[in-house]
This record gives sequence, C-alpha cells and structure tokens, in this order.
Amino acid sequence: MTKLSCTIVGGTGYTGGELLRILNTHPDACVTQVTSRSRMGEYAHTVHPNLRSTPAGNLQFVRPDDVARSDVAFLCLPHGEASTQIERWAGLADTVIDLSADFRLRDHAAYSRWYGSAHPAPQWLDKFVYGLPELTRQQLKGARYASGVGCNATATNLALMPLVKAGLLDTRMPIISDAKVGSSEAGAEATDASHHPERSGAVRSYAPAGHRHAAEVEQMIGMLGGAAAPLHMSATSIEMVRGVLATVHCFVKEPVQDKALWKAFRDCYQGEPFVRIVKSSTGIYRAPEPKILSGSNYADVGFAVSNDGRKVTLLCAIDNLVKGAAGSAVQCLNVMHGFDERAGLEFTGLHP
Repeated sequence: MTKLSCTIVGGTGYTGGELLRILNTHPDACVTQVTSRSRMGEYAHTVHPNLRSTPAGNLQFVRPDDVARSDVAFLCLPHGEASTQIERWAGLADTVIDLSADFRLRDHAAYSRWYGSAHPAPQWLDKFVYGLPELTRQQLKGARYASGVGCNATATNLALMPLVKAGLLDTRMPIISDAKVGSSEAGAEATDASHHPERSGAVRSYAPAGHRHAAEVEQMIGMLGGAAAPLHMSATSIEMVRGVLATVHCFVKEPVQDKALWKAFRDCYQGEPFVRIVKSSTGIYRAPEPKILSGSNYADVGFAVSNDGRKVTLLCAIDNLVKGAAGSAVQCLNVMHGFDERAGLEFTGLHP
C-alpha cells in the first residue's frame, strides 16, 4: 500500500520535530515536505539532531510558498496564522491537522472571549473536529479536518472525563485544575524568561488565573452533556523539560469511595489504547508521573478521595509535546484514515 504523503508546515519547532520523529517510522504515512522560512535549504537534522541519518532527518526545509500538494498537511504555525491561511492549505491537502489553538473551539463567542478578538475564519470552526480521540473518536472517523489540543487542556480533560461521564460532579462547586509543566511548553524560541540562569530552579506561575485552555475543558464538559460548573485553571513551570501533571480538585454530589471511582475510570477508559489508570499502593511511581512518559503518547490518570468522600483529587500526566500535541495529531490521523490507532505511537517512554 502506498503511504500517505505528509507535509509539516513550520517544521523547526518542537512539535514539528516530534511529528518528524513519529512519522519517520509510521507504517502508513511518511513526511515528504517540511517547511521553514528561516532555515530553508538546511537539513531537518540540523535543527532536530536526534533525527540524524534517518529519512525524516535528511529532508531539507523548503519555503511554505513552494510546497507541492500532499495527502496530509500538519500545520505547526504560531497562534493566528493557520486561521488566516486555511483556504490555501485545505487546497493543498485532503487532510489538514492544525496543531495550533486556531480551530479548537466550536463557539465563536468563546473564541473571542478567550483569545481577545474575533475569529479570522469563523466559517471553518464547524468543519474541524476537536483532536482528542478519547473524546471525539466517532467524529474523527472519515473527517478531513482536525484541530490541535491544548496540552494542559488534554491533561485536565482526561482527568475529568470519567467523573463527567458518570454524572458524579457537584456542579455547584468549583473545579480547580493546577498544571505543573515543563519548559518545552514555552516553545523553541528563546526569551529572557527562558534564559537558563533565569529558568533553572524556578517555580514560576505564569498563568495563575484565566488560563486559555479552560475553554477546551468547558467545551469537553458541554460535549458530554455535563452541566456547567465554575472552572479555574492555573499553570506553573517547574524544573522539567517535558511533561504536564494536572492536579484537578473537584467535588461530588454524594460521598464516594475508591470503588465508585475505579468503576467510573474503568468504564471511561476500557479499551483506550493510550490511557492507563495508575493508582498503586506499592512501588516508586504510585501515581501518574510525567518523567516516565517522556517521548510517549500515553496518558496516565489516577485519583484520590478525601476522608469524607466529598472531595476528589484527579491526576493526569502526559508528555506535552506528544500526547499534548504531535502524538495526538498522529493518533487523529490514524483514526481519520482507518489505520491502527497505535501506528507510529508504540514508544512506551523511558525509565529511569
């Protein structure tokens, strides 16, 4: 079978590099073009040295204006650019998967509220399927367009989904998600804040209130028929390169014990290829931990209950660049084209 030809638009960033790495060994798809305005003509492995001596690493960056038609276009562009160029990319590829935030929200008003301006291409919002297969697998099958997912939203969504589906949440009480994140969330472009002497050893709350990914969590709750509840998200950078650990605090309608939560999580994630329930009384990693997920598309979820059974603490760990970005994008590709959902994504992570 001929492999799908893929173009990565904006291939010098971390998500572009992860797409190159994952698709390099994909059985049904391969990258034929990767674009960059700043590194045109250079080999991909000069930016992504882990890909040295691989087919993906030996591709040369081309100008976005010079790309030929391909089967799939992955858009790894800065916020706001994909939505102004979508007509062009949709004309150059049958399948478009956008890794930015431009097409994540279905509601025009919600986009304006969270991103501070009207959407540049509102007629396209309904054409994109939100790219979290655990939530939208049926809608993704056969779809042409999929959006990216916010990494902190992904961790929060996967932590919360079992309770939303089971109808356990007390929607009169707030939901609070606190995400601890690695430095790669800031992207590949260096800033004063990411300079090593400033960043090393820091515990920096860069979004203590009003995190934009909350919009995706509100959307998930609505998609599952849940009632709106007060939702608050914060994000703090810690001494870690990759990873997100979302700790979600919420309340339930009636007191619960572990048994009820085990049922909710198993009912939600039974058969899911990339979600693992981690709640152990022995060993070093008794709860979800981003460290051992580095490079993998897995999401580890867990929970704990207060003594009175009314408050539940939910946990989800992911690699922000994989399950929170490029991995979910490839997982979407697999679902959209009827491939094995695990194709190209079997890497299990590292220990130690």
